[in-house]
Amino acid sequence: MVKVKKAAAVKGIAAERQRRTPAASGRPKVTARPPGHNQCPAKKVTPAMRKQVEQKLEEEEEEEEQRRHQETLVLDLGEQTQRWVNFISHRSLSTEEAAKLLLDSFEYKGLVKHSGGCHCGAVRFEIWASSDLHIFDCNCSICVKKQNRHFIVPASRFQLLKGADNLTTYKFNTKKAHHTFCKTCGVQSFYTPRSNPDGYGIAPHCLDAGTVRSVHVEQINGKEWEKMMKEHKTIRSMSQS
Repeated sequence: MVKVKKAAAVKGIAAERQRRTPAASGRPKVTARPPGHNQCPAKKVTPAMRKQVEQKLEEEEEEEEQRRHQETLVLDLGEQTQRWVNFISHRSLSTEEAAKLLLDSFEYKGLVKHSGGCHCGAVRFEIWASSDLHIFDCNCSICVKKQNRHFIVPASRFQLLKGADNLTTYKFNTKKAHHTFCKTCGVQSFYTPRSNPDGYGIAPHCLDAGTVRSVHVEQINGKEWEKMMKEHKTIRSMSQS
């Protein structure tokens, strides 16, 4: 009798265990949660935050570009690297400023830097040319009217510092010459001559004082321009670097 009761109790316990046992896989059943349940809301990106990130990226790109540029310079300089570093440091120059200084010294050997401009100061330029100027005094109609005495420099040795938007141009006949002058004061401090379209004719009287050592004036027959150009031996070459 006792054995029967004991067997029944064991059978009942086994049945209860089977009822409580999870699925055959042995893993508890997980109930899916609805999207967004118990999750932190996404942080809103403001225009100010976006701008800050973009600015940071631009700064990093610029720093990387400068680093690559400096590495290239160091590789190219070889044994002269330390001299270059010292040269820039002692003179408080940027790399570009130092390179320009050395290039000017090499390319413009024997030349001096002249600066000049119009009367009101709206137009300013600088050129590299000899301190001994060869001036042309032309007798064509417009040069006589405006007393256009000038010397010629290549375009590569001319730099307009300011006043590009304050210049106006007069052209006539063949329209090859560009007579540029200041809109404010009317002074022509430089122009593009028909004889040298790849250069500039500079008015010596519009240069700042202190850089001209001597002046030689040559009369040219602009009234017979074609004939003059064929006979003149040097004027065309004056605008070639």
